[in-house]
Amino acid sequence: MTDTPPAKNPEIAQWDTRFANDFYWFGEDPNPFIAAEAKRLKPGQKVLTIADGEGRNGVYLARQGLAVTSVDFAPLGVEKSKKLAAKNNVALEFFCADLATWDWGKPRFDAVVGILFQFAAPKFRSDIFRHMKEVLLPGGMVMIQGYRPEQLAYGTGGPPFIDNLYTEALLREEFADMEILHLASYDREQPEGMRAKGLCALIDLVAKKRG
Repeated sequence: MTDTPPAKNPEIAQWDTRFANDFYWFGEDPNPFIAAEAKRLKPGQKVLTIADGEGRNGVYLARQGLAVTSVDFAPLGVEKSKKLAAKNNVALEFFCADLATWDWGKPRFDAVVGILFQFAAPKFRSDIFRHMKEVLLPGGMVMIQGYRPEQLAYGTGGPPFIDNLYTEALLREEFADMEILHLASYDREQPEGMRAKGLCALIDLVAKKRG
């Protein structure tokens, strides 16, 4: 299933230019954080992957037996996600949509995954975080990875805006109504398909919805 693609804007055009290549910009393997934390999920559970790009994380989770809904605003990203899913013999529900206007729907997911979606300025980011929590079933989890402010000095990816980056204090505040299962700040080498190589300043969060 696929929504009507959002109207073209410069940011979508930028990502579609990247995704127009035959190779996968971030590679076909899952983000290491998601690969490590997927053990918290059980086959058959429903997972939403937001800003899923070319689908490496959504497809990986589907390979683990999860029912995955994948959302991205770049049409070529969604098309490459479908190709990756077919290559791995898994089925996902796909939406090409802008998270600002997408109908997130009712609580129905056991997990919502968001990896490095730091295009969102603070107000939009808070809206996304709220939606992520609202569509969770009781006991459901959010799994988020982002860049910390130290990333600006490394220059190995991510937005050039410090307000878009995460700190432990920010995530604790935004998810104060949830049980924090895992929160870690660390640096590691960028192993993924981005053009810039070197250290990245990362932060990971896993939080569980109460009730």
